[in-house]
Amino acid sequence: MNLNRRKVGIIGAGHVGSHAGYALISQGLVEEIVYIDVDEKKAAAQALDLYDSSTYLTKHVNVYAGTYDDIKDADILVVAAGPLPDMAGGQTDRQQTLPATIEIMKDIVPKIKASGFSGIIVNISNPADVVTHYLQTKLEWAPNRIFSTSTTLDSARLRRAISEATGYDQKSVVAYALGEHGESQMVPWSTVTIAGKPLLELIEEQPERFGKLNLDEIAAKGKGAGWIILGGKGSTEFGIGASIAQVVQAVYGDEDRILPVSTLLSGQYGQNGVYASVPSRLNNTGVAEVIELRMTEEEQKKFAASCATMDANYQKALAL
Repeated sequence: MNLNRRKVGIIGAGHVGSHAGYALISQGLVEEIVYIDVDEKKAAAQALDLYDSSTYLTKHVNVYAGTYDDIKDADILVVAAGPLPDMAGGQTDRQQTLPATIEIMKDIVPKIKASGFSGIIVNISNPADVVTHYLQTKLEWAPNRIFSTSTTLDSARLRRAISEATGYDQKSVVAYALGEHGESQMVPWSTVTIAGKPLLELIEEQPERFGKLNLDEIAAKGKGAGWIILGGKGSTEFGIGASIAQVVQAVYGDEDRILPVSTLLSGQYGQNGVYASVPSRLNNTGVAEVIELRMTEEEQKKFAASCATMDANYQKALAL
């Protein structure tokens, strides 16, 4: 009898990494989680706290603090290491954490290589798209097997903002924030639907109800939600935890599910050699396919501008 044990390694036991682990445990997606952190005492404490929580959750999960040797047989590796933006110090862009995050990645990369790990890597360290591209290059990883949650979370925030503006539940809204998990992200409004009906058609057909919608304002509310959360409590936790759980579920379940993740583009959307968040089909191979939305010319320009921003920052990362 061959019983597969789903094992995830998480590098980084801070707010983001710990909540990612809790989401995986509470949704019953894994049987084993190993935490790795330079602060070994904190990693051990987080692991013990999470282990205790499993007593009252769906099933038993073995959670412990370990070393890079412990990820050799893991299926998925979540990279959640890096500093949070210092809002009190004037940081208002995730790209401002890039130098500090790259220094951490320089330490992590050789250890991942030496560990023997050969599974799928999901990066949630910011700036997510650029750091994922950096890791893919330095690790020489197959592009389909290393990606970022990126705008999976931004798209949830966008759907919530659309819900608040229209009165329809966010689960009935299909909308994507694309490009960067950051300030240059864009929304292809021509592709947004509610119950399968294009939002732009609803605006045209029911001007008395939807004619006053300010799409730029709605997009800004979705994009700005992370900064509101950071300013209010110092970190984002629950949203990113739920986002990583959705991605892991799609991979483990071999679901062929479409989620907006950051992957290396090779001609799609007219872009080459840049990591950007786009709707992608996820299964147990990682990113199996990039879905190309039919965007307007103006939307395509905004997406290209976001990609140019990320490519410029990627070049900066390589030079650090």
